Amino acid sequence: MTLEIVSPESKLFQGEVTSVSLPGVDGSFQILNHHAPIVATLKKGEVKIAAPSFKPEKEVAEKFHKINDQTYTLAIESGTIEMKDNKVIVLVD
Repeated sequence: MTLEIVSPESKLFQGEVTSVSLPGVDGSFQILNHHAPIVATLKKGEVKIAAPSFKPEKEVAEKFHKINDQTYTLAIESGTIEMKDNKVIVLVD
């Protein structure tokens, strides 16, 4: 599936991922390939991204923390997520 992470300042990431875990206001949840459509709000926490090839935008690479070769995290204050047609769009603060 395609993941796009956007902040008010810039696009932080766009690429193919295998899963993304998010800190929802009603609890953490994970999105996998072909997940049902969803819109949710996010709270302060970490977005965990699993991707076979992770390449964030060079200007914002320092915002991501590497767990291992295929897993990265991004700290957020709040945000919104939409999953539709195998594309995840995350708007973060």
